[in-house]
Amino acid sequence: MNTLEIKDLHVSVEEKEILKGVNLTVHENEIHALMGPNGNGKSTLLAAIMGHPKYQVTSGSIVYNGQNVLEMSVDARSRAGLFLAMQYPQEIPGVTNSDFLRAAINARREEPISLFQFIKGMEKTIKDLEMKEDLAHRFLNEGFSGGEKKRNEIVQMEMLKPSLAMLDEVDSGLDVDALHVVANAIKQLKEETKMSLLVVSHYERFYELIVPEFTHVLVDGKIVLEGDAELARKIDSEGYDWIYKEYDVKPASEAEKRAPVSLGACATSQRVRRKEQK
Repeated sequence: MNTLEIKDLHVSVEEKEILKGVNLTVHENEIHALMGPNGNGKSTLLAAIMGHPKYQVTSGSIVYNGQNVLEMSVDARSRAGLFLAMQYPQEIPGVTNSDFLRAAINARREEPISLFQFIKGMEKTIKDLEMKEDLAHRFLNEGFSGGEKKRNEIVQMEMLKPSLAMLDEVDSGLDVDALHVVANAIKQLKEETKMSLLVVSHYERFYELIVPEFTHVLVDGKIVLEGDAELARKIDSEGYDWIYKEYDVKPASEAEKRAPVSLGACATSQRVRRKEQK
């Protein structure tokens, strides 16, 4: 059974501590919502799991399927089944979506995927996400609208078929129709693969479509409250003030909030760029 176990995780960015002792366990085929006010560590947690070099783990552990994630390179984490859909997907001129995805898929396989199998899978995925038919030949995210970039993250997820997918506000920038398209693609892949999901979103509408079995509230670098889907609904209707009062916690101040850090297009983006430069 695929299991992510995080124990007493402390993470700093530029010598400032952001995560202050996070404990979290995600089992196979589970959906976990990660909520909390902006600037309190949600994206930091996902970036630390995926291995972004700017996020320094100062103590604690991350274990996936018995493997020490902190000892693994970013591409090894991807091959182990971890995937991060970006809040701010990067544009990579000169690298087509098809070249990027074939390189990423082949990095996870002993034998390269056949061209026929790849094309068939790509065509199905483009149809599932209702993307333009020329997506495979377009440069990665270049000239894409915000909504197209987010849907393209789910294209990558569907093609790579991770065992644990982390979605960092993948619903932001999507209109109502696109939101349903993305949610349906995610649910279909989960049914097919028993993929686990760790989802960051501020919108109850998304959690109505991707119903979490577990909800975790992250405030000032710590998980202060846990519940089920009803907790997500309550936060949507009442906000976070009741949590601050009832649990005697304070969010990170506006002054302490950090500018977003680019995470790259996915775990294999640097490898693809190096290949293109050769």
